[in-house]
Amino acid sequence: MKKPVLVEKLIRTIKRNPNYKWESDHSPRDLAIVLWGRARQMLRGMLVKLFVRSDGFMFVGTGVKIKHGHLISAGKNLILEDGVYLNGLSANGIRIKDNVSIARNSTILCTGVIAHKGTGVNIGNNCGINTGVFIGGQGGVTIGNDVIIGPGAKIFSENHEYCHPDIIIKNQGVTRKGVVIQDNCWIGANVIILDGVTVGEGCVIAAGSVVIKSVPANSVVGGVPAKVIKGRVAGVEPTLIKEELKIA
Repeated sequence: MKKPVLVEKLIRTIKRNPNYKWESDHSPRDLAIVLWGRARQMLRGMLVKLFVRSDGFMFVGTGVKIKHGHLISAGKNLILEDGVYLNGLSANGIRIKDNVSIARNSTILCTGVIAHKGTGVNIGNNCGINTGVFIGGQGGVTIGNDVIIGPGAKIFSENHEYCHPDIIIKNQGVTRKGVVIQDNCWIGANVIILDGVTVGEGCVIAAGSVVIKSVPANSVVGGVPAKVIKGRVAGVEPTLIKEELKIA
Protein backbone atom coordinates (compact mmCIF):
# COMPACT_ATOMS: atom_id res chain seq x y z
CA MET A 1 0.00 0.00 0.00
CA LYS A 2 1.18 3.51 -0.80
CA LYS A 3 2.30 5.50 2.21
CA PRO A 4 -0.55 7.78 3.40
CA VAL A 5 1.13 11.08 2.56
CA LEU A 6 -1.84 13.17 3.70
CA VAL A 7 -1.81 11.54 7.13
CA GLU A 8 1.92 12.13 7.43
CA LYS A 9 1.51 15.80 6.50
CA LEU A 10 -1.36 16.18 8.97
CA ILE A 11 0.66 14.73 11.84
CA ARG A 12 3.64 16.90 10.89
CA THR A 13 1.40 19.95 11.14
CA ILE A 14 -0.20 18.94 14.44
CA LYS A 15 3.16 18.07 16.04
CA ARG A 16 4.95 20.99 14.34
CA ASN A 17 7.67 18.52 13.39
CA PRO A 18 8.67 18.71 9.71
CA ASN A 19 10.85 15.60 10.13
CA TYR A 20 8.04 13.28 11.27
CA LYS A 21 7.99 10.06 9.20
CA TRP A 22 5.16 7.56 8.72
CA GLU A 23 7.28 4.43 8.33
CA SER A 24 4.67 1.64 8.26
CA ASP A 25 2.23 0.48 5.64
CA HIS A 26 -1.33 -0.15 6.85
CA SER A 27 -4.40 -1.42 5.07
CA PRO A 28 -7.18 1.13 4.45
CA ARG A 29 -9.28 -0.70 7.04
CA ASP A 30 -6.62 -0.54 9.76
CA LEU A 31 -5.88 3.10 8.98
CA ALA A 32 -9.57 3.97 9.21
CA ILE A 33 -9.82 2.27 12.62
CA VAL A 34 -6.83 4.24 13.92
CA LEU A 35 -8.14 7.56 12.61
CA TRP A 36 -11.66 6.92 13.92
CA GLY A 37 -10.21 6.14 17.35
CA ARG A 38 -8.19 9.36 17.36
CA ALA A 39 -11.25 11.36 16.30
CA ARG A 40 -13.26 9.97 19.21
CA GLN A 41 -10.36 10.73 21.57
CA MET A 42 -10.30 14.30 20.29
CA LEU A 43 -13.99 14.73 21.05
CA ARG A 44 -13.46 13.49 24.61
CA GLY A 45 -10.48 15.82 24.85
CA MET A 46 -12.69 18.79 24.04
CA LEU A 47 -14.77 17.96 27.12
CA VAL A 48 -11.72 17.44 29.33
CA LYS A 49 -10.37 20.85 28.29
CA LEU A 50 -13.24 22.39 30.22
CA PHE A 51 -11.48 21.23 33.41
CA VAL A 52 -7.78 21.12 32.43
CA ARG A 53 -5.74 24.00 31.06
CA SER A 54 -4.42 23.05 27.62
CA ASP A 55 -2.76 24.98 24.78
CA GLY A 56 -3.72 22.56 22.02
CA PHE A 57 -5.41 19.29 21.13
CA MET A 58 -6.11 16.68 23.77
CA PHE A 59 -6.79 13.07 22.81
CA VAL A 60 -8.52 11.25 25.66
CA GLY A 61 -9.34 7.54 25.77
CA THR A 62 -12.08 5.74 27.68
CA GLY A 63 -11.96 5.34 31.45
CA VAL A 64 -9.62 8.28 31.97
CA LYS A 65 -9.95 9.79 35.45
CA ILE A 66 -8.75 13.27 36.33
CA LYS A 67 -8.92 14.78 39.80
CA HIS A 68 -8.02 18.35 40.73
CA GLY A 69 -7.88 19.22 37.04
CA HIS A 70 -7.51 22.91 37.86
CA LEU A 71 -3.99 22.03 39.05
CA ILE A 72 -3.09 20.28 35.78
CA SER A 73 -1.81 22.10 32.69
CA ALA A 74 -0.86 20.70 29.29
CA GLY A 75 0.80 22.01 26.16
CA LYS A 76 -0.03 20.98 22.63
CA ASN A 77 -1.08 17.46 21.63
CA LEU A 78 -1.49 15.53 24.86
CA ILE A 79 -2.58 11.90 24.45
CA LEU A 80 -4.16 10.13 27.42
CA GLU A 81 -4.90 6.53 26.52
CA ASP A 82 -7.58 4.32 28.14
CA GLY A 83 -7.56 4.06 31.92
CA VAL A 84 -5.06 6.84 32.66
CA TYR A 85 -5.39 8.40 36.13
CA LEU A 86 -4.12 11.92 36.89
CA ASN A 87 -4.43 13.56 40.30
CA GLY A 88 -3.01 17.07 40.40
CA LEU A 89 -3.46 17.75 44.13
CA SER A 90 -0.11 19.26 45.17
CA ALA A 91 1.75 22.54 45.60
CA ASN A 92 2.77 22.78 41.93
CA GLY A 93 0.32 20.42 40.25
CA ILE A 94 1.04 18.40 37.11
CA ARG A 95 2.63 20.37 34.27
CA ILE A 96 2.92 18.68 30.90
CA LYS A 97 4.51 20.30 27.85
CA ASP A 98 4.02 19.64 24.12
CA ASN A 99 3.64 16.31 22.28
CA VAL A 100 3.39 14.01 25.29
CA SER A 101 1.67 10.63 25.23
CA ILE A 102 0.67 8.68 28.34
CA ALA A 103 -0.32 5.09 27.57
CA ARG A 104 -3.14 3.06 29.06
CA ASN A 105 -3.50 2.38 32.78
CA SER A 106 -0.72 4.76 33.81
CA THR A 107 -0.98 6.79 37.02
CA ILE A 108 0.43 10.17 37.97
CA LEU A 109 -0.39 11.45 41.43
CA CYS A 110 1.28 14.03 43.60
CA THR A 111 -0.12 13.58 47.11
CA GLY A 112 -0.37 10.30 49.00
CA VAL A 113 -1.57 11.20 52.48
CA ILE A 114 -3.89 14.22 52.30
CA ALA A 115 -2.38 15.71 55.46
CA HIS A 116 1.01 16.01 53.67
CA LYS A 117 0.51 17.85 50.38
CA GLY A 118 2.97 16.78 47.69
CA THR A 119 5.18 18.88 45.42
CA GLY A 120 4.12 17.95 41.89
CA VAL A 121 5.25 16.57 38.52
CA ASN A 122 6.78 18.33 35.50
CA ILE A 123 7.02 16.54 32.14
CA GLY A 124 8.95 18.06 29.21
CA ASN A 125 8.37 18.10 25.47
CA ASN A 126 8.11 15.02 23.24
CA CYS A 127 7.94 12.44 26.03
CA GLY A 128 6.41 8.98 25.73
CA ILE A 129 5.14 7.22 28.85
CA ASN A 130 4.23 3.60 28.21
CA THR A 131 1.58 1.28 29.63
CA GLY A 132 1.14 0.90 33.39
CA VAL A 133 3.69 3.50 34.50
CA PHE A 134 3.40 4.96 38.02
CA ILE A 135 4.80 8.39 38.86
CA GLY A 136 4.52 9.63 42.44
CA GLY A 137 5.22 13.33 42.73
CA GLN A 138 5.07 13.69 46.52
CA GLY A 139 8.64 15.00 46.68
CA GLY A 140 8.68 16.39 43.15
CA VAL A 141 9.42 14.65 39.85
CA THR A 142 10.96 16.53 36.92
CA ILE A 143 11.20 14.78 33.56
CA GLY A 144 13.12 16.50 30.76
CA ASN A 145 12.53 16.60 27.02
CA ASP A 146 12.53 13.57 24.68
CA VAL A 147 12.32 11.00 27.47
CA ILE A 148 10.79 7.59 26.86
CA ILE A 149 9.61 5.46 29.78
CA GLY A 150 8.92 1.76 29.29
CA PRO A 151 5.88 -0.20 30.46
CA GLY A 152 5.52 -0.85 34.17
CA ALA A 153 8.20 1.63 35.27
CA LYS A 154 7.74 3.26 38.68
CA ILE A 155 9.12 6.54 40.01
CA PHE A 156 8.95 7.36 43.73
CA SER A 157 9.91 10.78 45.12
CA GLU A 158 9.21 9.98 48.76
CA ASN A 159 10.63 7.47 51.27
CA HIS A 160 9.45 6.30 54.67
CA GLU A 161 11.69 6.71 57.71
CA TYR A 162 12.25 3.45 59.60
CA CYS A 163 15.31 3.90 61.88
CA HIS A 164 13.47 3.82 65.22
CA PRO A 165 12.44 0.24 66.09
CA ASP A 166 10.30 1.40 69.01
CA ILE A 167 8.06 3.53 66.72
CA ILE A 168 5.61 2.18 64.15
CA ILE A 169 7.10 2.78 60.71
CA LYS A 170 4.09 4.63 59.37
CA ASN A 171 4.42 7.10 62.28
CA GLN A 172 8.09 7.92 61.64
CA GLY A 173 7.46 10.37 58.85
CA VAL A 174 8.92 10.56 55.37
CA THR A 175 11.83 12.08 53.46
CA ARG A 176 11.34 13.93 50.19
CA LYS A 177 14.32 14.74 48.00
CA GLY A 178 12.71 14.53 44.57
CA VAL A 179 13.60 12.77 41.33
CA VAL A 180 15.04 14.30 38.15
CA ILE A 181 15.26 12.58 34.78
CA GLN A 182 17.16 14.78 32.37
CA ASP A 183 16.72 15.07 28.59
CA ASN A 184 16.96 12.22 26.08
CA CYS A 185 16.76 9.27 28.46
CA TRP A 186 15.33 5.80 27.89
CA ILE A 187 13.91 4.25 31.05
CA GLY A 188 13.34 0.55 30.34
CA ALA A 189 10.39 -1.66 31.24
CA ASN A 190 9.70 -2.26 34.95
CA VAL A 191 12.49 0.05 36.11
CA ILE A 192 12.11 1.44 39.64
CA ILE A 193 13.61 4.85 40.45
CA LEU A 194 13.70 5.85 44.10
CA ASP A 195 13.65 9.21 45.85
CA GLY A 196 16.75 11.40 45.62
CA VAL A 197 17.90 10.10 42.23
CA THR A 198 19.00 12.23 39.29
CA VAL A 199 19.31 10.40 35.98
CA GLY A 200 21.76 12.33 33.83
CA GLU A 201 21.10 13.39 30.25
CA GLY A 202 21.26 10.68 27.60
CA CYS A 203 21.09 7.69 29.94
CA VAL A 204 19.71 4.23 29.19
CA ILE A 205 18.33 2.33 32.21
CA ALA A 206 18.05 -1.41 31.54
CA ALA A 207 14.73 -3.18 32.06
CA GLY A 208 14.05 -4.33 35.61
CA SER A 209 16.72 -2.13 37.22
CA VAL A 210 16.27 -0.55 40.66
CA VAL A 211 17.95 2.87 40.70
CA ILE A 212 18.79 4.01 44.22
CA LYS A 213 21.63 6.45 43.45
CA SER A 214 22.13 9.20 40.89
CA VAL A 215 23.79 8.15 37.65
CA PRO A 216 25.98 10.29 35.37
CA ALA A 217 25.02 11.50 31.92
CA ASN A 218 25.40 9.22 28.90
CA SER A 219 25.51 6.06 30.98
CA VAL A 220 24.09 2.61 30.34
CA VAL A 221 22.83 1.47 33.73
CA GLY A 222 21.47 -1.85 34.93
CA GLY A 223 21.05 -4.22 37.87
CA VAL A 224 19.55 -4.45 41.34
CA PRO A 225 20.74 -2.12 42.70
CA ALA A 226 21.57 -0.38 39.43
CA LYS A 227 25.17 0.35 38.51
CA VAL A 228 26.86 2.00 35.54
CA ILE A 229 27.69 -0.72 33.00
CA LYS A 230 29.34 1.49 30.41
CA GLY A 231 29.23 4.88 28.74
CA ARG A 232 27.08 5.38 25.65
CA VAL A 233 29.88 7.15 23.77
CA ALA A 234 32.89 4.98 22.99
CA GLY A 235 36.06 6.19 24.69
CA VAL A 236 34.24 8.89 26.69
CA GLU A 237 33.62 8.49 30.41
CA PRO A 238 30.12 9.36 31.63
CA THR A 239 29.84 12.96 32.78
CA LEU A 240 29.44 13.45 36.53
CA ILE A 241 26.20 14.95 37.78
CA LYS A 242 26.31 18.19 39.76
CA GLU A 243 24.34 18.21 42.98
CA GLU A 244 22.52 21.41 42.05
CA LEU A 245 20.72 19.54 39.29
CA LYS A 246 18.63 17.68 41.85
CA ILE A 247 15.45 19.68 41.58
CA ALA A 248 12.98 18.95 44.38
